[in-house]
Amino acid sequence: VQLQASGGGLVQAGGSLRLSCAASLSILSFNAMGWYRQAPGKQRELVARITNGGSTNYVDSVKGRFTISRDNAKNTVTLQMNSLKPEDTAIYYCNGVRNLYQDYYWGQGTLVTVSS
Repeated sequence: VQLQASGGGLVQAGGSLRLSCAASLSILSFNAMGWYRQAPGKQRELVARITNGGSTNYVDSVKGRFTISRDNAKNTVTLQMNSLKPEDTAIYYCNGVRNLYQDYYWGQGTLVTVSS
């Protein structure tokens, strides 16, 4: 299983970025897919997740600003990030879980830097 993340970069506060994660197999085989992030000196945290059934959840700090979506035909999951803040600066990791949330798969990180 391979997850390929893309779309990070440098943006000013208030700007937008779009992260994409392409899976090497059908994303319908995952119980859920999501994005985590890890800022310097902090633990990795779940930012957003979308289940196989389409349910979504977000960490409180991004609610109303980030939107996670999936394209089953293209086997991709996208994180649209709007109204970015400097505190959103982190390495973002695509994640997929299978086998009733027992097996975790990770893509390579993509760096998001938000300047003030």
